[in-house]
Amino acid sequence: MAHVSAAERRPQLIKAAIALMAREGVAAGSTRAIAAELGVAQATVHYTFGTKEELYRSVMEQLTQDLVDQVTQAAPTDASFEETVVTLAEALWRTVLEQPASHQLLTELSMFALRTPHVQEALQSHYSEVLAVTTKLVRQAAERTGHQLGQPAETIARFFLAGFDGLTMQHLSLPDEEAENVCLRALVSAVLAMA
Repeated sequence: MAHVSAAERRPQLIKAAIALMAREGVAAGSTRAIAAELGVAQATVHYTFGTKEELYRSVMEQLTQDLVDQVTQAAPTDASFEETVVTLAEALWRTVLEQPASHQLLTELSMFALRTPHVQEALQSHYSEVLAVTTKLVRQAAERTGHQLGQPAETIARFFLAGFDGLTMQHLSLPDEEAENVCLRALVSAVLAMA
């Protein structure tokens, strides 16, 4: 078998870990199971990441980047401030509807990270990145449209994300499409009123 460098193996292992843990949960994400998912030796996982915690950190980073990319690509360039906020909220909500396993995995990893010192930094990094991107999108939309914000962009972003996290957890726990649509519209209205 040809040698594959750690740099090449890294994204393959992250993808395998995401597939396995999205399907079976974080508890199933042992280095042995992740190695089997990709069809490599368990030592390959340890050589590439060092520890299971480092692999989990990389999984959180990848999931975060995937979501950020999807939402930022949806950002309109010629819409009003209000239309931009609606479009971005809908784009993010689509990721919940179309990729619930990714959101569930992020939630599970977040809870795991709260009690695992070596992964806590990844959790802080995840929330910092999501907050920074959301703040940037709010600020850019305001600047592009000449909208004077009623609160700092970061405060608006924090408010939106707090509500969005709650809606996501409700969708994962007790889905109700009609109620979720009403709540998402109400959240967007509250964000616009705050802005």
